[in-house]
Amino acid sequence: MTATIIPFDPKYAKDFARLNIEWLEKYFVVEPLDKELLQQCEETIINKGGYIFFAKVGDEIAGTFSLINIEENVYELGKMAVSPKFQGLKIGQQLLQFCIDFAKEQEWKKIILYSNRILENAIYIYNKFGFTEIPIEENPLYKRSNIKMQLIL
Repeated sequence: MTATIIPFDPKYAKDFARLNIEWLEKYFVVEPLDKELLQQCEETIINKGGYIFFAKVGDEIAGTFSLINIEENVYELGKMAVSPKFQGLKIGQQLLQFCIDFAKEQEWKKIILYSNRILENAIYIYNKFGFTEIPIEENPLYKRSNIKMQLIL
């Protein structure tokens, strides 16, 4: 199934929060930083030089991800989620490929991400797309993070 990848539109802000909270509650817990980023995504991501994209299938938002500006030409791939209804259809891989292509067009240096080793399928896909593990900070931004990866562009 092919999704159409569209840029952020305020009318989809609730979908951004809903998809991520759904995912977080399934595997982990919603942390204070998650709430801040999800409930105020324009202020905390878009207005700080970041991006949010959505995968749209028909009239439905099937998935999403954000690119959070960390430093010049370095972005964090975060808040990636696919609706349970659309899982298993490679929507996440389409989002990831779009993310990498977009970053290359912007001539960024690298993309980083934080994840958790229990998400074996996600880690496998990140590796497949060229991400490699790097040392994680002693106190990462999210308690659930136990792996940090990067893709040099």
